[in-house]
Amino acid sequence: MSQTTLILLKPDCVQKGHCGDVIQRFEAHGFKIRGIKMLQLTNELLLEHYAHIASRPFFPEVQEFMQKTPVVALAIEGDDVVVRVRDLLGPTNSKDAAPGTIRGDYGVDMMINVVHASDSVENAQIELNRFFAPGELFAY
Repeated sequence: MSQTTLILLKPDCVQKGHCGDVIQRFEAHGFKIRGIKMLQLTNELLLEHYAHIASRPFFPEVQEFMQKTPVVALAIEGDDVVVRVRDLLGPTNSKDAAPGTIRGDYGVDMMINVVHASDSVENAQIELNRFFAPGELFAY
């Protein structure tokens, strides 16, 4: 079943010049880009996006990291895209990710892990609405 999910190419991906490689991996698996933009994350957007960890003592470190550079937001579409993308990425902690996965090849640890990806179809819809305004996603 075709779905659309949110991907954020994090500051480590942007700084190290891996954006093209990561996007190419998604396209090589047949996913279509429905939207793409670069943006600087605000404190308000980060608090909303990371509400589940905003009260944790490590949140300021996450906030600082996610604001180091702009991020690239992608909306990608494909059959079972949420699960398939998470398989391509590997575990959240890059130290546990196998070579050949995106995080295994480019990530460093739990935070410096190249990419954020929605973890469910429901959260994908919420996150897509958070990062893309009406008219910024395209079907073709």
